[in-house]
Amino acid sequence: MGIKMFMLGEIDVGITYVEGIVIGPTGKKEKVDFLVDSGATYSLLPEVVWKAIELVPKRKMSFILADGTSVERQVSECYLILPQGEAHTPVILGEPGDEALLGVVTLEIFGLVLNPFNRTLQPMRMIL
Repeated sequence: MGIKMFMLGEIDVGITYVEGIVIGPTGKKEKVDFLVDSGATYSLLPEVVWKAIELVPKRKMSFILADGTSVERQVSECYLILPQGEAHTPVILGEPGDEALLGVVTLEIFGLVLNPFNRTLQPMRMIL
C-alpha cells in the first residue's frame, strides 16, 4: 500500500492516489485506490466495493458537485486501513460510474492533510 502521484510526461498533473483496504461489518475486505480529493467532504466507495463488503445505508444526504449540481447519496461507515494507520470513517455509497474518493473528513480522522505543493499526505498539526 502506498501513495501514487501521476505525471504527464515530466509535468505533475496534481493527482494523488492512496491505496487502502476497506472492511465492512461482516469482516469482508476490498482493496481500493482512492483519489485524494481535498475538495470532497466525505470519502466515497464505488458501488461494486461497498456491495462486496456488505455495507448497508445508514442515512441519505445531499451533496453539491463541483459544477453546482446537487445529488443525493446514501451514507454508511466502514473500517479503513491506509499506510498511515486505520480507523472508522463515514463513506458515501457510490452509484455506477462513481470513483473512489478520499475526502477531508477521513483525512482529519487519520490526522492527515494534503500538501498542495508536492501532493503528499502529511501529518496534521493537531490542536487540543
